[in-house]
Amino acid sequence: MDIIKLDTIETYCKTFDFRLTHPLVAVVECNEPEKLKPYMMNWGFYALFLKDMASCTITYGKTHYDHGDKSIIAFAPGQVCAFEAIPGKDPKFVGVLFHPDFIHGTSLGQKIMNYSFFAYSSNEALHLSPSEFQVIKHLIAIIQTELSTEIDSYTHNLLCDNIQLLLDYCVRFYDRQFTERKELNKDILIRFENLLNDYLINGKAEKQGIPTVNYFADQICLSPNYFGDLVKRETGKSVKEYLQQKLLDVAKEQLLDPQKSITQVSNLLGYQYPQHFIRFFKRMTGNTPNEFRLGI
Repeated sequence: MDIIKLDTIETYCKTFDFRLTHPLVAVVECNEPEKLKPYMMNWGFYALFLKDMASCTITYGKTHYDHGDKSIIAFAPGQVCAFEAIPGKDPKFVGVLFHPDFIHGTSLGQKIMNYSFFAYSSNEALHLSPSEFQVIKHLIAIIQTELSTEIDSYTHNLLCDNIQLLLDYCVRFYDRQFTERKELNKDILIRFENLLNDYLINGKAEKQGIPTVNYFADQICLSPNYFGDLVKRETGKSVKEYLQQKLLDVAKEQLLDPQKSITQVSNLLGYQYPQHFIRFFKRMTGNTPNEFRLGI
């Protein structure tokens, strides 16, 4: 399958025969089967699609995007994904597209990295209730109306403000979705803890290095951002903080064994150089590993 490089919104509109009303921001609607054929896309801008029905499968690598009726899917610059229509179902969606250049120097530009759902690259779309669907649909309609209005000194700020409002509502609705999936989230945390124990205790860290967010997200088949948000919501700690605390706990336990040298403990935890482990331990506890052993 060929990759279509979508550097600009103009390229997107030309490729899929949508009308271009602004070079850096657009609202597009699709209700026709010929609009959505198998494609591999490399995004060069932000895109958020509101789907009224499940009409295609979306794949990142070997992982299918989990989405269905009344859902939102989002893409960020640099992402690559494949689209393939579901036989017998016509695509029906409305999308908001905006280029990074459009939001430079704005409040939205400063906040854009906080919208972590743009990097939920596997398994997790936002599934909407009927009332949430209407809210999102209404906000997109406001953006569409603004784009069809003659450009004046207010246009840019109003478009940015309404896109930001749309994204803020997505964050709110994702919070609701996380809450509804609390039992599933607990199962994921248990699996994470078991994987982490295995990694640190059974010698994997010594071979593969310090545990990382990406490693465990991949093991659990979630995107790093979604996995990080899940852990943060359930534990109050970022995955990085969670991993550091676990490293510290295991380090303390290993340091209590007088037969193991500082270098051996360092290697067991995945540190390439003992001095890096010593700095980590002192930053976390205020003491060096030797001081900890001596009870200082």
